[in-house]
Amino acid sequence: MADNNNSEEIDLGQLFQMIEKGFKKVLTSFLRVFLYLKKNIFIIGGLAIIGLAIGYGLNKMTSKELKTEVIVKPNMESKNYLYDVVNEVQANIKAKDTSFFNSIGINDIDFKRLRVEISRVESSSSPESDLKYLELLQSFENTGTISDILRAELLNKSSFNHRISFFYSDSDSGQRFAKSIIEYINTNEYFDGLIEINRTNSKNRISENRILLKQVDELIANYSKKMAQDDFLDGNDRIILDSKEHIDITGLFDLKNDLIKDIEAKKVELLKQTDSVKVINFGKSQQIQRPFFTRKIVLIPLVLVGIFFLISILKHLNRKAAEIG
Repeated sequence: MADNNNSEEIDLGQLFQMIEKGFKKVLTSFLRVFLYLKKNIFIIGGLAIIGLAIGYGLNKMTSKELKTEVIVKPNMESKNYLYDVVNEVQANIKAKDTSFFNSIGINDIDFKRLRVEISRVESSSSPESDLKYLELLQSFENTGTISDILRAELLNKSSFNHRISFFYSDSDSGQRFAKSIIEYINTNEYFDGLIEINRTNSKNRISENRILLKQVDELIANYSKKMAQDDFLDGNDRIILDSKEHIDITGLFDLKNDLIKDIEAKKVELLKQTDSVKVINFGKSQQIQRPFFTRKIVLIPLVLVGIFFLISILKHLNRKAAEIG
């Protein structure tokens, strides 16, 4: 038993000694780093100041990058056309093809920092909110409302807004360029013809619905007059306008509501479908904010100090290699 206790005490003593040596090594390493920084503090500080000065000077000399974002909504299945046109414009910017831009009315173009990008505007709804919405729709089951809601939601989900981003260095010329490109996008003869036909059809539909609505209002007005005369009533919701025909007054009110809804929907179509690509929002010129560590005024000092540390490490490794050799 005594031998076992002695061996345990020896093992614990060795463990504490190892821990103590470890702390001493860590403390020694920390002190060496501290002494190294203390010895080279003026060099490191000087490099940092030089880097800040260089970065500040470069920021003053280089122009700011600006951008304009335009939110658009394609009409008449023009999404693929929209992406093709934007890619065409970007390809001509990359090639600096002045003849192309002159042909669409853009002269004296500044290609510096100029580029165009397009992306889809993502929906902000989450899967959880969509699930709750579907659960809510179940309460409208077996009603006439559900078809209108589903039709509107399917149209909304299948038609996305898109963001066209214009990047440039000069605010005035960049804004003019963006407006000219949007005008160029909306000069497609095929889609212009489709929109014109669709708008004509919508206007005719509104006119015909208004005529029908007027006739329905006259029938309802006649019903209201005859409500005062008991001898013209037949049942709870049907009236006799002559000796042969019966009219369902409930159906008349339903027809009137449907006509009003259709007129409202066609008015919305006329408002939306003015161009092949409808501009939802044409943003103002704004400066692009860069992440902090990518700015020259911060990046250059870090690079210079990093190079100094790298040289110091290489010198230290070279001395160690010479000692071993």
